[in-house]
Amino acid sequence: MKKIIALFITAVLIMTCAAGCAPKENNPVEGKKVAYIMYMSSSPIFELWSESFTKTAEALGMEADTFFCDDSDEEWQNTILQCAEDGYDGLLVSHGGEAYAWEFLTGVMNEHPDLKIATFDTSFSNENGETETIDGVVQLFQQDSGLASALVDDILAMYPEKAEKNEPVNILQVQEENYIVAFDRRQAGYEPYETAGKIKTLEQIAPGDHLDPTASMQETAESVIGKYNDGEIDAIWCCYDAYARGVYNALKELGSDIPMVSVDICDEDIRLMAEGKNWKACATTNWTLNGEFACRVLALEMAEQYDDIKAAPSYYEDPGMWMEIPSVVVTQEQVMSGENITVKNLSDVADDAYTDDSFMPSCGWMDSALKAQQ
Repeated sequence: MKKIIALFITAVLIMTCAAGCAPKENNPVEGKKVAYIMYMSSSPIFELWSESFTKTAEALGMEADTFFCDDSDEEWQNTILQCAEDGYDGLLVSHGGEAYAWEFLTGVMNEHPDLKIATFDTSFSNENGETETIDGVVQLFQQDSGLASALVDDILAMYPEKAEKNEPVNILQVQEENYIVAFDRRQAGYEPYETAGKIKTLEQIAPGDHLDPTASMQETAESVIGKYNDGEIDAIWCCYDAYARGVYNALKELGSDIPMVSVDICDEDIRLMAEGKNWKACATTNWTLNGEFACRVLALEMAEQYDDIKAAPSYYEDPGMWMEIPSVVVTQEQVMSGENITVKNLSDVADDAYTDDSFMPSCGWMDSALKAQQ
């Protein structure tokens, strides 16, 4: 009888352990070293990216560093080479130039075959100028066409009477094509509205001085807007918020009430929108989520779990290893509805879409490690 009871207790213990004592899934990136290498200078949104990237990496048991390269192609490339030589396991590299990124990064990975790289806002063209990919490198972008089109929709909503009459809305476009990849991708979201006759671009303007784009843009905008009579410009669409700040200053100087919208956001943009005047909306992504997203992708690359990357809703098969971060519009009314709103607490007033993280890739061990740090 005692033998039967002992066997029963042993069986219960075995079943209990099977049900609740399953071995923890191994974390394949624990102890690894990663870096975020940004071509541009530090800014509030890139600092949010860095903080989130670092926090996510540390939650996954990794060591993380950040390097800003002050808009220098040479420093960007040298920093990547130095990190590769120093034994980093993974690099998230941002805003590299299309003219050299594919050849340069291909060479780095050939020299360091164990290194994993993910890119942000970096398009690849081969020596023939054709769109190219690098095996194992996931390219991350904002949903630039969505950022552009959402702002056009916002402008169209200001003029429902024109839609009823099938009349185009007249837009002064602040845009610089063939300058950086992100702007060209935004143009792709803007142009269909022109083709459909919903908008008419009066002209396309840009700053003359990229070292001081806001002041240069103000000077240009004042000169151009002054050529038009009242009512001829329905709205101003801006591809970039640094340019938009110049436009806003020009409108204030001219005493104009023309509404304007822009892509990207920062604390200064929010402050100007909250003045309740011309600046009606910004289209952006959540830069805190962006940093976590990039770190997750890089970690899954390092774990060779590309199927988990491909399973994410933000993954695109057509261009190759390509992912896009969803766009969100932040309105003037939203930023005016709270107090002391900045990019750090923008989620307090933005739509739920701003904090939606359903586009993130993940897997079992990653979920467990991140939840343990919450």
